[in-house]
Amino acid sequence: MTSSAAEPRSWEALDVPAEVLDRFKGARRVLTVCHENPESDALGSALAFALAAEELGARATPVCADPVPEMYDFLPQMDRFGQQPEPGVEYDLIIVSDCGELERIGRILPENAELFGRVPILNIDHHKSNAGFGAVDWIDPAAAATCEMGTYLVQALGVPLSAADGAVAASLMAGIVIDTGNFQHSNTTQRTLRAAADLVEAGAPLSETARRLYRTKPNAQLKLFGLVLARLETALEGRLVWSSLLVDDLAAADAPPSYSEGLVDLLSQSASGDVVVLFKEVGAETRISVRTRDGGVDATVLTGHFGGGGHARASGATVAAPLAEAQRLVRAEAERLIAQLPRPAE
Repeated sequence: MTSSAAEPRSWEALDVPAEVLDRFKGARRVLTVCHENPESDALGSALAFALAAEELGARATPVCADPVPEMYDFLPQMDRFGQQPEPGVEYDLIIVSDCGELERIGRILPENAELFGRVPILNIDHHKSNAGFGAVDWIDPAAAATCEMGTYLVQALGVPLSAADGAVAASLMAGIVIDTGNFQHSNTTQRTLRAAADLVEAGAPLSETARRLYRTKPNAQLKLFGLVLARLETALEGRLVWSSLLVDDLAAADAPPSYSEGLVDLLSQSASGDVVVLFKEVGAETRISVRTRDGGVDATVLTGHFGGGGHARASGATVAAPLAEAQRLVRAEAERLIAQLPRPAE
């Protein structure tokens, strides 16, 4: 892409902080970490940052507490992810991506407490609930995805988006596609589309990525979706919609936990739902995923009541209660928040 003084290069649309660039360029042994139970914005940003660090001459290790879900196997170099830092490597920078709080990286944190206490952390994230936990924090809630931020960061570092035989562009595109709902969510901005255009120009397979993430489901996953959809319930004349994913559902569908990805977004297609909640049974606790309508309830207000966070339209939390009690507590708070909204037009 050529540029002129009158028309700045697209990556200049996002002002990457100088301290972020300095920390990145100065590192020689980099650990990139994303959150547990990962999706492609977490995985894509962590992998892209590792590959960019290697392009700058550093040694890099991408890690995630959980294995990469098989739905992302089509993306190049996803097999690079380990589940622990490399033994004996003296890391000089940890890049934590797409985590609203450090604890979201899961067991990697307590199992490597000395490392995380000693090595500076570069915190790159787009969750507005991120209060900052790094030596350097770059938090941009206006970004649709951490991979959107990553697209501009990679370019600002002077690394081609086509680097690593296209793996940088492919991984960043996957993150943008998943966090914008294939460019259908209201968080998709001109800046998001500009980043996506740069990635397409660099060779990112947009059509194939969208097909794989949104139009390709294993039969076991479709069966799992059917079990949860059949359990759908509503309240407040349909303004509150919820369903539950039971532990037994996974066995009944012969599906791994990763197959629950996309369920809450499917529920959020409800024509009447101002607030949509998916309850996931996890032993004595219950995880909730929340989606809300534009101009309505702020999802982070609902999940924040239970110690969670995320985005205004998509957020999550873990409720320290079994499923039935968690449903009672979350429904009560959701109904209270919905009651504060204007009544829908007849």
